[in-house]
Amino acid sequence: MSRFVDRRLNGKNKSAVNRQRFIRRFRTQLKTAVENAINKRNITDIEQSESIKIPAKDVKEYQFHYGLGGRVKTVLTGNKEYVAGDKIPKQNQDGNDSGNQASNTGEGIDDFIFELSSEEFLDIFFDELELPDLIKKQLASIQTFKQVRAGFSTTGIPTNINVIRSLRRATARRIALSSPYQTEIEELQNSLEKEEKGSMNYQLLAEQIDKLKNKIAAIPFIDTFDLRYNSRIKQAVPTTQAVMFCIMDVSGSMDKTKKDIAKRFFILLYLFLKRNYAKVNIIFIRHHTTAKEVDEKEFFYSRETGGTVVSSALNLMSTIIEEKYDPAAWNIYAAQASDGDNWNADSPFCSQIIESKLISFIQYFAYVEIMPRLHQSLWEVYTEIKNHHKNFAMETISDFKDIYPVFRELFKRQKS
Repeated sequence: MSRFVDRRLNGKNKSAVNRQRFIRRFRTQLKTAVENAINKRNITDIEQSESIKIPAKDVKEYQFHYGLGGRVKTVLTGNKEYVAGDKIPKQNQDGNDSGNQASNTGEGIDDFIFELSSEEFLDIFFDELELPDLIKKQLASIQTFKQVRAGFSTTGIPTNINVIRSLRRATARRIALSSPYQTEIEELQNSLEKEEKGSMNYQLLAEQIDKLKNKIAAIPFIDTFDLRYNSRIKQAVPTTQAVMFCIMDVSGSMDKTKKDIAKRFFILLYLFLKRNYAKVNIIFIRHHTTAKEVDEKEFFYSRETGGTVVSSALNLMSTIIEEKYDPAAWNIYAAQASDGDNWNADSPFCSQIIESKLISFIQYFAYVEIMPRLHQSLWEVYTEIKNHHKNFAMETISDFKDIYPVFRELFKRQKS
């Protein structure tokens, strides 16, 4: 009897095949709904699932039905409203009977609600985005292993028996053991043909042939040392790794609103990197007149006063890369958020540090300037870097609603 085992990764009472078909078919509507949902939620909650409302008219199935008009003969049940000879009103033009009235919101039918999982939500959210010049560098071994075949062994469990190889060895053993007997039988057969039937020599030769045939039959079809088992060993799974440098100005000119915008941009970039690399390290560098490597809490919530020297942060980033992150083994990304304030004399030093120490070792450098006013000297020197290096990008953010469009612009898919 045939048995079918469904090994598809379906959730309870769900069909993964049907869900993927639905997402592919209504991807345009889902994408619009996801973008609307992004405007209403915090980026810190981006990994949560989302209930998407799709207008019912968009998921309506086309079908054939009887058109309006013509003579239709039907048998109606008894009623108190009509009598013989009365004319029954026709249906509405949309095919619904007169009992389905439009709602006070203008929608005749409730919207279709589809629950997107967090994975499906992020897949649509990151649609059409890619890491520019994503280079697969040296693969690092992380605590992930997989079982791989490593030849055959003489011991193992019954479920790992390699039937073909075991039968091949058993056949070779039987041929090797029975070959001398077969040769001797052929010689005795030739001698037996020369003897007269019923003679003493004929009977002796026949008995010897029977004994040799019994010896061949006694050779076991398969023996324990014929068995061969599939051998499997643990092998480390190579995965890509990346490091993300978050650089932020925390001087007195960076108020709480600007820091909050920068925080959301960093979180969005981190989620994006997580979907392209198995391991992502984050380095937080905050600076005013001096730079310091800090933890996430101090990075976003501590307060500082004073001026701004951006070159101190870039120098610290270069030092950390030299000490901890070999560019040959790590994919290095940097995101810098600032309001554009910097000492005019320091901006040329920033350009020199990026040109000589950073730009050739990093995959991508994204600079966002959080300010609704005119640009200053830092923007000007960064513009020169952008014009000469494809892995350097810069944009301006003035409000929370600009975060997602700016992110898409910085990391849009490049045309080959």
